Amino acid sequence: MSRFISLMPRAVASLAALSVLTSVAWAQQSPTPTTRIRGTIEVVDGSVLTIKTREGEDLKVRMTDNVAVFGVVKTSLADVKEGSYIGVSAMPQPDGTQKALAVHIFPENQRGASEGFRPWDLRANSTMTNATVAETVKGTDGQNITVKYKDGEKKVVVPPDTPIVTFVAGDKSDVKAGSHIIIFGAAKKEDGMLEANRVNVGRDGITPPM
Repeated sequence: MSRFISLMPRAVASLAALSVLTSVAWAQQSPTPTTRIRGTIEVVDGSVLTIKTREGEDLKVRMTDNVAVFGVVKTSLADVKEGSYIGVSAMPQPDGTQKALAVHIFPENQRGASEGFRPWDLRANSTMTNATVAETVKGTDGQNITVKYKDGEKKVVVPPDTPIVTFVAGDKSDVKAGSHIIIFGAAKKEDGMLEANRVNVGRDGITPPM
């Protein structure tokens, strides 16, 4: 009996560990679906935004109480330096490079955000690479940038007319009718409403280009 009792804590711990691992595996297999939204704010009613999307759809999105608001502001290619953490919206080229459609520079406290290479929906067949700049040199068609992420690297050509932006801290006063926004991930809640915990707002009339 004493041997059985002595084994009980070990068995309980094993069951707890198994439960945690099962929960993690289930979460990895069943991520909460989110919606990316680009558009213009038409109405602000408390925490609820009425947005005209770039596709012409009218959507209502509720901001969380602790919503993070970031301004999207213009900057220059000169601010894209070795060691910068950037996101590149791009089109794949026949030679394997990526031709940039837009570049956004992350603030240092967002380094590592969504790191990697993936399909993107800015245009048909476009891509997104969030990575660290390893090298940048002047090329014949623009700036040639090598970016590295945890699973690989990409060579990116940035034409001279490419929009370059960065994120700056904002607040709810930036969220107003007429502003152009991008919400990277609005989640559908049980009441059917889309909800966002981060809103990125173009400053000075800018449409977020990513």
